[in-house]
Amino acid sequence: MRKFMKRVAQVIVVLAVVGTIIAVWNREKIGRLLAVNSLFTEEKIVDNFSHMDRAFLIKPMTRKTGEVSPLAEGPSIALPPGAEDWIKDRSVTALVVLKDGQLRHESYHRGTEPEDRRISWSVAKSFLSALMGIALDQGAIASLNDPVEEYAPSLKGSAYEGATIRNVLNMSSGVVFSEDYLDFNSDINRMGRVLALGQSMDDFASGLTATFAPPGETWQYVSIDTHVIGMVIRGATGQSIPDLMEEHIVQPMGFEADPYYLTDGYGVAFVLGGLNLRTRDYARFGQMFLQDGRWNGKQIVPADWVAASTTPSAPTASGAQQYGYQWWIAPDAPKGEYFARGIYGQYIFIDTARDVVIAMNGADRGFRTEGVNDTNIKMFRAIAASMD
Repeated sequence: MRKFMKRVAQVIVVLAVVGTIIAVWNREKIGRLLAVNSLFTEEKIVDNFSHMDRAFLIKPMTRKTGEVSPLAEGPSIALPPGAEDWIKDRSVTALVVLKDGQLRHESYHRGTEPEDRRISWSVAKSFLSALMGIALDQGAIASLNDPVEEYAPSLKGSAYEGATIRNVLNMSSGVVFSEDYLDFNSDINRMGRVLALGQSMDDFASGLTATFAPPGETWQYVSIDTHVIGMVIRGATGQSIPDLMEEHIVQPMGFEADPYYLTDGYGVAFVLGGLNLRTRDYARFGQMFLQDGRWNGKQIVPADWVAASTTPSAPTASGAQQYGYQWWIAPDAPKGEYFARGIYGQYIFIDTARDVVIAMNGADRGFRTEGVNDTNIKMFRAIAASMD
């Protein structure tokens, strides 16, 4: 009887330990889910966007211990008329302006600091595009016309089977995916819950089965296409995206702070929107692209990829915003003007002819309002023109 009671006590202890572990695990998942649900609330959005590592699983990258690549100081500029109201109306949190590679304006708003590492949202897509160009140049990927499942076999049988790398770079995969942030059950919000609950982004992508058009025929902004690009790069190189970003971008460019990615529960980077950098480092990346992929005498991204990825090539509608390989081009853009864009007011704007780069972060809850993107581009152009 004594042995039996001892064994029962041992079982109770084990169950209690297991129960505690499960409770802690679930509490963490529930905490992340609650963070997603309150991420964009008016009272929390600014602080959340500067501290995403508090609420989500992350993968840090290291800049190592080398010198920070300097941004030469140029004469400070006065922002053009209307800029002060624009900063307030669009909830700008950070604005960095480079002209001829020199820092001409830098300001931080709504209680943020220069040291904040801010969420990129879809600006991260343009960073991933740079890695695709590097992988292609190094021969890890043979051709943009290869089907994605050649490098990511788990996509066989999914809606992505038969789509080429070029199709997903152009966001013309033809895969059904709703980007309605206001619909709780939309694909983009379901994907957010996958991330928050520590589930698999790869499984989410491979589980999509519906298409609305043949690959390459129709352009539609489909954020999960970018995750598929990440799957292809990982399959081709055998390395994670954070490791590749650290090796090919972060360290060679001398970023000033260690970046990080948000990840799913399997350590896979949230490549379509989970990069976190200081605003000055977003500006450095933009300046590198403006310089045909060169930075401090090193070719970071192949020059031909810079040109190809920032040239309209997607089958977008006439007169609409144009799209390259994960970069945007305005329909009225002069030659050499293009931009990276993320929700809630994240931008890297590049005007090659004027040698201007503008990096902006924001917490603009009105970013969906019609005409907001046009207003932002108009202000970027006014800032660039003011330095002529």
